[in-house]
Amino acid sequence: MTSENFIQVNQYKCIKCGLCVKVCRGTLGMGEHGPEVVDNFCIACGHCVAVCPNGALDHKLAPLANQVLLEAPSILNADMAAHFLRSRRSVRSFQRKRIPRETIQELLAIAPFAPTACNSQGVSYHVVDDSVTLKGITAAIADWAKEDLRNGVLGKSPWSENTANTIQRYFQYGEDTILRDAPCLIIATADNSSFHLGRDNTHFALAYTQLYAPSLGLGTCWSGLFEYCAGAGYEPLLQLLKLPEGRSVTGAIIAGYPNYTFKRLVDRDPLQITWQ
Repeated sequence: MTSENFIQVNQYKCIKCGLCVKVCRGTLGMGEHGPEVVDNFCIACGHCVAVCPNGALDHKLAPLANQVLLEAPSILNADMAAHFLRSRRSVRSFQRKRIPRETIQELLAIAPFAPTACNSQGVSYHVVDDSVTLKGITAAIADWAKEDLRNGVLGKSPWSENTANTIQRYFQYGEDTILRDAPCLIIATADNSSFHLGRDNTHFALAYTQLYAPSLGLGTCWSGLFEYCAGAGYEPLLQLLKLPEGRSVTGAIIAGYPNYTFKRLVDRDPLQITWQ
C-alpha cells in the first residue's frame, strides 16, 4: 500500500481544523488544501479518523465504516471508576457450571481494544473448556512443579513455600490447587518471533478481559503456574495444548462463575511516589 492512497480526505466535509494532524504520530501534515500524507509512520491506530468531527477522513487499515460514533463521552466519574477498579477480585473458587462459548467469545471481544506497543496487537487466544483436558493440564503442571521446586525457578521464588503447599495438597488430597477446578482456561499466544513484545501486549489485553468479566457474571484469576510451566517448555504440557504452529504462550487466566460474592473493598500497601 503506497503512502498516497491509504488515507483519503473528503474535501467537502473537511473543515481544515487540523485535529487529525495533531493526534497523528507524523504521517499527516497540513497542506494548502487540508490534511495530507507527508510521511509513512502510520501504525493504523485510527486516531485521525476517530478525532475528525465531520467524518471527513477514511483509512484503509482503520476504516471509518468500522468505527462507532460516540454520541457523548463515555467516561465514568472518578468515584465510580475508582469503585469499579477496586472491586475487581481474583476468583479462585468456581461453580461447577460450564461457560457458554458465546460468553467466552463476548469476553474476549474486548481484549483487542487494550493498548499494545505501536498498535502491534498480535495476541491470539487458545481456549480450553474440556474438563478432561483441563484435568490433564493440572496433572502435567503438578508433575513439573514438584521437580522444579527442587531444581528450578520455583524453588528460588519468595513464594516457594506457598507453591510447595499448593502442590502437596494436589498430590495428597487430590485438590485442584492449580487451575482451581475452573471450567475454562484462556491461553494467550503470540508469534514466536515477537514473544517478548507479545507478552507485554498480553498483560494489557488480559487485564482488560479481567476488568470486563464481572459484567458477564464471570470471575477470573491469573494462572501463574501454568505460565511458568509453559514458559519452561515442558513437553507433556505443550503436547496437551495443541497450540497453533509458530505460537508461544504469553499468558493465561482461568475463568468461571464465582462461588462467592465479596462484600468489601480491600486495602493495599500505602502508595509510594516520588517527584522530580
